[in-house]
Amino acid sequence: MASADPASFAPAPFGWHPEDISFPSGFAWGAATAAYQVEGGWNADGKGPNVWDTFTHQGGDRVFKNQTGDVACGSYTLWEEDLKCIKQLGLTHYRFSLSWSRLLPDGTTGFINQKGVDYYDKIIDDLLANGIVPMVTLYHFDLPQHLEDQGGWSSDAITEVFDNYAQFCFRTFGDRVKLWVTINEPYVLAKDGYEKGIVAPGIMEPGIGAYRTAHNMIKAHAKAWHSYDLLYRKKQYGLVSIALNSDWAEPLDPTCLADQEATKRYMAFCLDWFAEPIFISGDYPAIMKSQISVMSTKQGYLSSRLPELTEEEKMMIKGTADFFALNYYTTRKVKHQENTHSEPSVSRDREAEQIMDHSWPFAAGSSWLAVVPWGLRRLLKYIKDTYNNPIIYITENGFSQGDPAPLDDTQRWKYFRLTLQEILKAISLDDVHLKGYFVWSLLDNFEWTCGYSCRFGLFHVDFENPALPRVPYRSAIEYAKVISNNGLTKSTEEL
Repeated sequence: MASADPASFAPAPFGWHPEDISFPSGFAWGAATAAYQVEGGWNADGKGPNVWDTFTHQGGDRVFKNQTGDVACGSYTLWEEDLKCIKQLGLTHYRFSLSWSRLLPDGTTGFINQKGVDYYDKIIDDLLANGIVPMVTLYHFDLPQHLEDQGGWSSDAITEVFDNYAQFCFRTFGDRVKLWVTINEPYVLAKDGYEKGIVAPGIMEPGIGAYRTAHNMIKAHAKAWHSYDLLYRKKQYGLVSIALNSDWAEPLDPTCLADQEATKRYMAFCLDWFAEPIFISGDYPAIMKSQISVMSTKQGYLSSRLPELTEEEKMMIKGTADFFALNYYTTRKVKHQENTHSEPSVSRDREAEQIMDHSWPFAAGSSWLAVVPWGLRRLLKYIKDTYNNPIIYITENGFSQGDPAPLDDTQRWKYFRLTLQEILKAISLDDVHLKGYFVWSLLDNFEWTCGYSCRFGLFHVDFENPALPRVPYRSAIEYAKVISNNGLTKSTEEL
């Protein structure tokens, strides 16, 4: 495991100014959205229900003010308005996700919804007609409800069903899409959807559900990658990866060995849980396997609660990513916390307590989002050193505002500017092979359990107005300048 020692990071040389340095030629400047969060049209034109439709319609205050994504930003009917926003920014790339149940209402290829195909065909064709490269995510949390009723990600059968869906998408859109993401943030879905039950599908199975569903997501991703590699790559020349989210972690007490080891476990149970098998070994991190095995024995289990990967599965999983897709938002301090509980859980298994350093600024609207731009640089260096210097795209990064949100979001742009400075350091000082950056998000949208109470968009959306007008924040205007300049200009530095 790479060192978390800050001393391993080169300081900026004397006289180093970020506005004097351009980003690499061909750098991908993007923004991202996800189907359920922006599309609306939850039952329009033959779309089948998904787990978020079910979860939000059940009420029970699991979502802020029981809000839903039934309408959201209305992008299903307002795509042309989204395209105007994309063009106004001057984006070179746009990341969006396909609604699985809009294309395949029951999740299988038994029935194909042509109106769903037509919708995504138009998005892809319009992007390409305007010189914008699509990056398409196959699955961003919105599993068809029919599949969840059959066990969802808890069922081993999901791996083949996902592969069939992926192949359908490769066949249907792959002549034009060259950047694919199979699954978005498997860690979040496994832990919050199947361990804590706080997001759809709302299943609480502590210490077991997250490991089982992550196991199936990793295998499903690998199957889809191999299908693309075997059947489509030679004709379509695309790249396939999986979007992994991760905090950066630092020991609470850098001189404390226990905190140092806890920090390594924290990273192992977050990023490395998925990146180690996919990029390096085909298997879970050794530190993770040993921790869960020891805890399982203590709790009276006859075997580890972490499913075991067979040798055949390890061979299938190893090397199944063509680039590293990273979602980064924040950093945590970490201290050792011994597990004395008999009840199993992922967080107890890792014996690492995350601490928020309240000397750091926090993004308005998200109590969890400490703004730590230097953490991104250190995480990028960690990925470079740990995962054989891969090509990296930052597929999500952003800062929220509360509601109501000021259009003149000067403070938020300062956070973006500081982040872009750290990215420049990673590229120019640490030799990180970073090829692109996608802001989360293009639009204010339905932010899962927060509903519409926190706003991550570059464009403000008035959810009280039936027309759902989009208006640029100051951040959008400044981001457009960066894109146009392929770097930070003096004007963006002096805000």
